[in-house]
Amino acid sequence: MTDTTPLETVLKRDRLIVMVGLATVVALAAVYTVAGVGMSMSALSMTGMAVEMPGMMMEPAVWSAPYALLVFLMWWVMMIAMMVPSAAPMILLHASLARKRKTARSPYGAVSCFVAGYLAVWGGFSLVAMALQWGLERVGTMTGMMEIVSAPLAGMVLLAAGLYQLTPLKETCLKHCRHPMFFLLHHWKPGAVGAFRMGAEHGAYCLGCCWFLMALLFVGGIMNLFWIAGIAIYVAVESSPPDTAY
Repeated sequence: MTDTTPLETVLKRDRLIVMVGLATVVALAAVYTVAGVGMSMSALSMTGMAVEMPGMMMEPAVWSAPYALLVFLMWWVMMIAMMVPSAAPMILLHASLARKRKTARSPYGAVSCFVAGYLAVWGGFSLVAMALQWGLERVGTMTGMMEIVSAPLAGMVLLAAGLYQLTPLKETCLKHCRHPMFFLLHHWKPGAVGAFRMGAEHGAYCLGCCWFLMALLFVGGIMNLFWIAGIAIYVAVESSPPDTAY
Protein backbone atom coordinates (compact mmCIF):
# COMPACT_ATOMS: atom_id res chain seq x y z
CA MET A 1 0.00 0.00 0.00
CA THR A 2 1.42 3.35 -1.08
CA ASP A 3 1.63 6.03 1.58
CA THR A 4 -0.14 9.28 0.79
CA THR A 5 2.21 12.25 0.65
CA PRO A 6 1.31 15.54 2.38
CA LEU A 7 0.89 17.20 -1.03
CA GLU A 8 -1.55 14.51 -2.19
CA THR A 9 -3.56 14.97 1.00
CA VAL A 10 -3.73 18.72 0.47
CA LEU A 11 -4.69 18.27 -3.19
CA LYS A 12 -7.54 15.94 -2.23
CA ARG A 13 -8.76 18.46 0.34
CA ASP A 14 -8.53 21.29 -2.20
CA ARG A 15 -10.44 19.22 -4.73
CA LEU A 16 -13.21 18.51 -2.23
CA ILE A 17 -13.50 22.16 -1.16
CA VAL A 18 -13.62 23.39 -4.76
CA MET A 19 -16.16 20.72 -5.73
CA VAL A 20 -18.41 21.63 -2.81
CA GLY A 21 -18.09 25.32 -3.66
CA LEU A 22 -19.00 24.73 -7.32
CA ALA A 23 -21.90 22.45 -6.39
CA THR A 24 -23.24 25.13 -4.05
CA VAL A 25 -23.03 27.82 -6.74
CA VAL A 26 -24.78 25.59 -9.29
CA ALA A 27 -27.49 24.59 -6.79
CA LEU A 28 -28.23 28.21 -5.86
CA ALA A 29 -28.29 29.23 -9.54
CA ALA A 30 -30.64 26.34 -10.35
CA VAL A 31 -33.03 27.28 -7.53
CA TYR A 32 -33.00 30.92 -8.68
CA THR A 33 -33.75 29.84 -12.26
CA VAL A 34 -36.57 27.44 -11.35
CA ALA A 35 -38.15 29.98 -9.01
CA GLY A 36 -37.91 32.75 -11.60
CA VAL A 37 -36.93 35.23 -8.89
CA GLY A 38 -38.38 38.65 -9.63
CA MET A 39 -40.27 37.49 -12.73
CA SER A 40 -44.06 37.50 -12.98
CA MET A 41 -44.09 33.70 -13.37
CA SER A 42 -41.64 31.01 -12.26
CA ALA A 43 -39.90 28.76 -14.76
CA LEU A 44 -41.69 25.81 -13.19
CA SER A 45 -45.11 27.39 -13.79
CA MET A 46 -44.21 28.47 -17.31
CA THR A 47 -42.96 24.98 -18.17
CA GLY A 48 -46.19 23.49 -16.82
CA MET A 49 -48.26 25.83 -18.97
CA ALA A 50 -46.18 24.97 -22.04
CA VAL A 51 -46.87 21.26 -21.46
CA GLU A 52 -50.57 21.59 -20.62
CA MET A 53 -51.41 24.32 -23.15
CA PRO A 54 -48.90 24.12 -26.04
CA GLY A 55 -49.05 27.05 -28.40
CA MET A 56 -50.64 29.28 -25.80
CA MET A 57 -50.18 32.97 -26.57
CA MET A 58 -49.45 35.48 -23.83
CA GLU A 59 -48.84 39.19 -24.05
CA PRO A 60 -45.15 40.07 -23.62
CA ALA A 61 -44.17 41.94 -20.48
CA VAL A 62 -43.86 45.70 -20.43
CA TRP A 63 -40.16 46.47 -20.55
CA SER A 64 -38.46 48.98 -18.27
CA ALA A 65 -34.95 49.40 -16.92
CA PRO A 66 -35.68 47.34 -13.74
CA TYR A 67 -37.33 44.60 -15.81
CA ALA A 68 -34.39 44.55 -18.23
CA LEU A 69 -32.07 44.07 -15.24
CA LEU A 70 -34.21 41.16 -14.03
CA VAL A 71 -34.11 39.54 -17.46
CA PHE A 72 -30.33 40.02 -17.62
CA LEU A 73 -29.98 38.36 -14.19
CA MET A 74 -32.29 35.56 -15.30
CA TRP A 75 -30.07 34.84 -18.28
CA TRP A 76 -26.80 35.15 -16.35
CA VAL A 77 -27.86 32.97 -13.42
CA MET A 78 -29.27 30.42 -15.87
CA MET A 79 -25.95 30.36 -17.74
CA ILE A 80 -24.15 29.77 -14.42
CA ALA A 81 -26.41 26.79 -13.66
CA MET A 82 -25.95 25.38 -17.17
CA MET A 83 -22.25 26.03 -17.82
CA VAL A 84 -20.38 25.69 -14.51
CA PRO A 85 -20.84 21.87 -14.41
CA SER A 86 -19.19 21.52 -17.84
CA ALA A 87 -16.34 23.83 -16.74
CA ALA A 88 -15.76 21.92 -13.48
CA PRO A 89 -12.92 19.68 -14.82
CA MET A 90 -11.01 22.76 -15.97
CA ILE A 91 -11.60 24.57 -12.68
CA LEU A 92 -10.49 21.56 -10.60
CA LEU A 93 -7.33 21.11 -12.67
CA HIS A 94 -6.55 24.81 -12.35
CA ALA A 95 -6.85 24.49 -8.58
CA SER A 96 -4.41 21.56 -8.55
CA LEU A 97 -1.84 23.36 -10.69
CA ALA A 98 -2.17 26.52 -8.61
CA ARG A 99 -1.46 24.51 -5.46
CA LYS A 100 1.59 22.80 -6.99
CA ARG A 101 3.21 26.05 -8.09
CA LYS A 102 5.77 27.17 -5.51
CA THR A 103 4.46 30.72 -5.46
CA ALA A 104 0.89 29.67 -4.64
CA ARG A 105 0.30 28.89 -0.96
CA SER A 106 -3.44 28.45 -1.50
CA PRO A 107 -5.33 27.89 -4.75
CA TYR A 108 -8.65 29.32 -3.58
CA GLY A 109 -7.96 32.95 -4.47
CA ALA A 110 -6.66 31.97 -7.91
CA VAL A 111 -9.61 29.65 -8.52
CA SER A 112 -12.05 32.38 -7.50
CA CYS A 113 -10.46 34.75 -10.02
CA PHE A 114 -10.53 32.06 -12.71
CA VAL A 115 -14.24 31.41 -12.10
CA ALA A 116 -14.94 35.17 -12.03
CA GLY A 117 -13.32 35.59 -15.44
CA TYR A 118 -15.27 32.64 -16.81
CA LEU A 119 -18.58 33.97 -15.52
CA ALA A 120 -17.82 37.49 -16.77
CA VAL A 121 -17.83 36.18 -20.34
CA TRP A 122 -21.23 34.57 -19.82
CA GLY A 123 -22.37 37.82 -18.24
CA GLY A 124 -21.54 39.55 -21.53
CA PHE A 125 -23.47 36.90 -23.45
CA SER A 126 -26.42 37.37 -21.09
CA LEU A 127 -26.42 41.10 -21.76
CA VAL A 128 -26.63 40.46 -25.51
CA ALA A 129 -29.33 37.80 -25.01
CA MET A 130 -31.37 40.21 -22.90
CA ALA A 131 -31.11 42.90 -25.57
CA LEU A 132 -32.10 40.42 -28.28
CA GLN A 133 -35.09 39.24 -26.26
CA TRP A 134 -36.14 42.84 -25.73
CA GLY A 135 -35.87 43.53 -29.44
CA LEU A 136 -37.80 40.41 -30.47
CA GLU A 137 -40.62 41.21 -28.07
CA ARG A 138 -40.82 44.82 -29.29
CA VAL A 139 -41.32 43.71 -32.91
CA GLY A 140 -43.83 41.04 -31.89
CA THR A 141 -41.65 38.05 -32.79
CA MET A 142 -41.58 36.64 -29.26
CA THR A 143 -44.55 35.79 -27.07
CA GLY A 144 -45.06 36.23 -23.34
CA MET A 145 -44.09 32.55 -23.03
CA MET A 146 -40.60 33.71 -24.09
CA GLU A 147 -40.45 31.74 -27.32
CA ILE A 148 -40.27 32.73 -30.98
CA VAL A 149 -43.76 32.88 -32.45
CA SER A 150 -42.67 32.62 -36.11
CA ALA A 151 -42.30 29.00 -37.24
CA PRO A 152 -40.03 29.88 -40.22
CA LEU A 153 -37.73 31.94 -37.97
CA ALA A 154 -37.62 29.16 -35.37
CA GLY A 155 -36.79 26.66 -38.11
CA MET A 156 -33.97 28.87 -39.37
CA VAL A 157 -32.48 29.08 -35.86
CA LEU A 158 -32.64 25.28 -35.52
CA LEU A 159 -31.03 24.76 -38.92
CA ALA A 160 -28.30 27.33 -38.25
CA ALA A 161 -27.53 25.76 -34.87
CA GLY A 162 -27.18 22.35 -36.52
CA LEU A 163 -24.89 23.66 -39.25
CA TYR A 164 -22.73 25.53 -36.73
CA GLN A 165 -21.99 22.20 -35.03
CA LEU A 166 -20.08 21.20 -38.18
CA THR A 167 -17.90 24.31 -38.51
CA PRO A 168 -14.13 24.46 -37.84
CA LEU A 169 -14.70 27.22 -35.25
CA LYS A 170 -16.94 24.91 -33.24
CA GLU A 171 -14.33 22.13 -33.39
CA THR A 172 -11.49 24.45 -32.34
CA CYS A 173 -13.43 25.80 -29.35
CA LEU A 174 -14.55 22.30 -28.36
CA LYS A 175 -10.94 21.04 -28.37
CA HIS A 176 -9.96 23.62 -25.74
CA CYS A 177 -12.99 22.73 -23.62
CA ARG A 178 -12.38 18.97 -23.83
CA HIS A 179 -8.67 19.11 -22.97
CA PRO A 180 -8.15 21.12 -19.75
CA MET A 181 -4.45 20.29 -19.50
CA PHE A 182 -3.84 21.42 -23.09
CA PHE A 183 -5.58 24.71 -22.40
CA LEU A 184 -3.81 25.42 -19.11
CA LEU A 185 -0.36 24.54 -20.45
CA HIS A 186 -0.77 26.94 -23.37
CA HIS A 187 -2.62 29.74 -21.57
CA TRP A 188 -1.19 29.76 -18.04
CA LYS A 189 -0.73 33.21 -16.55
CA PRO A 190 0.50 33.95 -13.01
CA GLY A 191 -1.26 35.97 -10.34
CA ALA A 192 -4.86 36.90 -9.68
CA VAL A 193 -5.14 38.99 -12.84
CA GLY A 194 -3.64 36.14 -14.82
CA ALA A 195 -6.15 33.70 -13.35
CA PHE A 196 -9.01 36.05 -14.27
CA ARG A 197 -7.69 36.34 -17.82
CA MET A 198 -7.37 32.55 -18.10
CA GLY A 199 -10.95 32.16 -16.90
CA ALA A 200 -12.12 34.72 -19.44
CA GLU A 201 -10.20 32.98 -22.24
CA HIS A 202 -11.70 29.63 -21.28
CA GLY A 203 -15.11 31.28 -21.11
CA ALA A 204 -14.58 32.68 -24.62
CA TYR A 205 -13.87 29.18 -25.95
CA CYS A 206 -16.94 27.83 -24.17
CA LEU A 207 -19.00 30.68 -25.58
CA GLY A 208 -17.71 29.96 -29.07
CA CYS A 209 -18.64 26.34 -28.57
CA CYS A 210 -22.12 26.79 -27.07
CA TRP A 211 -23.62 30.15 -28.01
CA PHE A 212 -25.76 28.73 -30.80
CA LEU A 213 -27.00 25.97 -28.52
CA MET A 214 -28.09 28.62 -26.03
CA ALA A 215 -29.89 30.43 -28.88
CA LEU A 216 -32.17 27.38 -29.07
CA LEU A 217 -33.80 28.62 -25.86
CA PHE A 218 -35.46 31.29 -28.00
CA VAL A 219 -37.08 28.42 -29.93
CA GLY A 220 -38.10 26.12 -27.09
CA GLY A 221 -38.81 28.79 -24.50
CA ILE A 222 -36.25 30.74 -22.50
CA MET A 223 -37.75 29.57 -19.20
CA ASN A 224 -38.74 26.08 -20.36
CA LEU A 225 -37.03 23.74 -17.92
CA PHE A 226 -37.04 20.80 -20.35
CA TRP A 227 -35.05 22.80 -22.89
CA ILE A 228 -32.77 24.23 -20.21
CA ALA A 229 -31.99 20.79 -18.77
CA GLY A 230 -31.63 19.18 -22.19
CA ILE A 231 -29.16 21.76 -23.47
CA ALA A 232 -27.19 21.71 -20.19
CA ILE A 233 -26.85 17.90 -20.33
CA TYR A 234 -25.82 17.99 -23.99
CA VAL A 235 -23.18 20.65 -23.30
CA ALA A 236 -21.79 18.71 -20.32
CA VAL A 237 -21.49 15.47 -22.32
CA GLU A 238 -20.11 17.17 -25.42
CA SER A 239 -17.40 19.07 -23.52
CA SER A 240 -16.39 16.21 -21.20
CA PRO A 241 -12.67 15.34 -21.30
CA PRO A 242 -12.07 12.16 -23.35
CA ASP A 243 -11.16 10.11 -20.27
CA THR A 244 -14.46 10.95 -18.55
CA ALA A 245 -16.84 11.05 -21.51
CA TYR A 246 -19.36 8.24 -21.79
